[in-house]
Amino acid sequence: QVQLVESGGGLVQAGGSLRLSCAAAGGIFSIPTVGWYRQAPGKQRELVAKIVNRDKTTYATSVMGRFTISRDNANNTIYLQMNSVKPEDTAVYYCNALGWSFGLGPPDPLDAWGQGTLVTVSS
Repeated sequence: QVQLVESGGGLVQAGGSLRLSCAAAGGIFSIPTVGWYRQAPGKQRELVAKIVNRDKTTYATSVMGRFTISRDNANNTIYLQMNSVKPEDTAVYYCNALGWSFGLGPPDPLDAWGQGTLVTVSS
């Protein structure tokens, strides 16, 4: 069973930086698409950034030019570098992995989520 474990959240002042990490572990898997989502209080979960098929990167307009998503395939880790943060970036951030897990039978589709990490930006 693939699990995603996030770290790196916390309190940061507006204009500062933070880096979130998401480590995947458990079994044998292939994850071509990874993403970061966030959910602010009283709002729906929204896409922040994702890497599709290992090379196509997409960002929400609100974070473009400030946030960078990357992945370390050797260590099965996804990162979100957050620069020039704003109070409106305050939210619980979740990582997501889409792909396949491999066992004794045919590959199983994989859609895994991290537990969430809280980012609070003070003004």
